[in-house]
Amino acid sequence: KFNEVGIPLHVAKELTVPERVNEWNIERLKEFVKRGPKNYPGANYVVRPDGKKKKITEETMQALLEELKEGYLVERQLMDGDIALFNRQPSLHRMSVMCHLIKVLPGRSFRLNPSVCHPYNADFDGDEMNLHIPQTEEARAEAYILMQVQTQIMTPKHGLNVIGCVEDAISGNYILTKELEMSKEEAISLLLSIDVDNVNFSKAVVTGKEIFSTLIPKDFDFNGISKDKNEVIIKSGELIKGVIDNNSIGEENGVLIRELYRRYGEDFTLEVIEKIFKLGIKVLLKHGFTTGVQDTDLPKEVIDEVKEIIEQVNKDVQKLIKQYETKELELLPGKDAKATVEIKILQLLNKIRNRVAEVITQHVKGNNPTLTMARAGAKGNMLNLVQMAALVGQQALHGERIKRGYVGRTLSIFKKHDLSPESHGFISNSFKSGLNPAEFFFHAMTGRDSLMDTALRTPKSGYL
Repeated sequence: KFNEVGIPLHVAKELTVPERVNEWNIERLKEFVKRGPKNYPGANYVVRPDGKKKKITEETMQALLEELKEGYLVERQLMDGDIALFNRQPSLHRMSVMCHLIKVLPGRSFRLNPSVCHPYNADFDGDEMNLHIPQTEEARAEAYILMQVQTQIMTPKHGLNVIGCVEDAISGNYILTKELEMSKEEAISLLLSIDVDNVNFSKAVVTGKEIFSTLIPKDFDFNGISKDKNEVIIKSGELIKGVIDNNSIGEENGVLIRELYRRYGEDFTLEVIEKIFKLGIKVLLKHGFTTGVQDTDLPKEVIDEVKEIIEQVNKDVQKLIKQYETKELELLPGKDAKATVEIKILQLLNKIRNRVAEVITQHVKGNNPTLTMARAGAKGNMLNLVQMAALVGQQALHGERIKRGYVGRTLSIFKKHDLSPESHGFISNSFKSGLNPAEFFFHAMTGRDSLMDTALRTPKSGYL
């Protein structure tokens, strides 16, 4: 669940929660003491009222059981439902520390719901996180009431939801509400698989919109705009028009989540997001969704058209270079001839990507999974597909073409004072066809620049 954190058994045995003994819980706590530190769920220590702390062992167990009375503290091991604080460094905003409920799981790592990664800026490539167990009733109450995940759905930074659906869940709900239809039985079994059991459809064939509508309260009205600039209309809990995508249920722009939060409060909203999330994943599991290199295969006529576009722009660039050499070039205000020709060439080369993107969009099949993910706002964009399938385009360093390297030229394989696109970082190959050595080098230059940028920006912003 969203507000749980999975912890390994050996962590649960090591960390403890102090419980004060009183007449109502003395028998229950004695059971913990009897099990001791070895048998889970047991207890590790008993603290006397004078502050003396005794470890429970085979030898001390019997004496402690007889001695145990009101006012003593038993430090029992963690169990499901205990309150914990979870944190990931660097703690840059208040959602970097939140309260989760413990869920003891097999394995040797902390588990976290993918939707709660965003506020922590966490991912699953080896991140380390901290778990704190509040030790007093007051601390536990404070964490539970003020810091639980559902109380942090809305960020104080800009009033948008910091927790929403991610990746597969968005793709799944997009496909479901866009085109899917299934039999009544299939729809009910799909909903049962996400623990929604109070539905009954009157029709034999059910649309995806109707399935999605079962998760929304019956008195809920909503008007929104989807990523493709179309309307999304929900009337009395029924999705009438539009598709559900990143704009409705995503992070930091999920208008639907924001509206649910405003109308029904945090606990209910968390439940709904949880169901929507599970539904999206189950839809992909049922319907099938895969992405691969074949997504970037283009028909021959498209490849020819892309080549034509590149050739045409190359001709235009050569014209500019000729004008520059014969001093016929019209200068831009405040710029000399060299700067003017550079700016004009860069403008021409940057237009190629957009034109190629338009060509590909017209010819690629509508059910292309890479495109589906981009359209739903789950991951990626049109530019990624263009770079994989058609061409990588102009590499820019600090907003201009690459011009540093040897004296008068970027690499020693080019002639001196050559202004052609390929000698200044224009890549006409795609990632799929592979880059030639010069292109690879220019690409590595801009890649290194962005790595340096990232590495230097972090301490600068930290220092501010």
